Amino acid sequence: MCKWIRVLLVPVLGLAWTPPAAAQAGDAENGKDVFKACRACHQVGPAAKNGIGPALNGIVGRTAGTIAGFTYSDANKDAGTKGLVWTEDTLFRYLENPAAFMPGNKMAYAGIKDEADRRDLIAYLKQQSGQ
Repeated sequence: MCKWIRVLLVPVLGLAWTPPAAAQAGDAENGKDVFKACRACHQVGPAAKNGIGPALNGIVGRTAGTIAGFTYSDANKDAGTKGLVWTEDTLFRYLENPAAFMPGNKMAYAGIKDEADRRDLIAYLKQQSGQ
């Protein structure tokens, strides 16, 4: 919504402007429960190691395909080479449908359709990484 429309309509109509879904704060405690679906392939926390998927410590702010010792798909490595950084927004979009976001990646997961669960998972990952 344009700033001038927001300035005019919000007070008159009582409309509230909300930031994009990825920018809204998530609930890390619920994110811990959401992460249970990820644990088969990923680890997070002080003792996290690469497994079927890479360890996710520090994922927010990291360039795609750059964890040492993990064999990424060409799609993931190429995305990183082209400048893809896992921001909250890119993770939010990726986690909805990994195959659509990054065709050819190795993550065999359909995605998380619920926006709140995606925000919560990202909040949990940030919390576990000390971010």
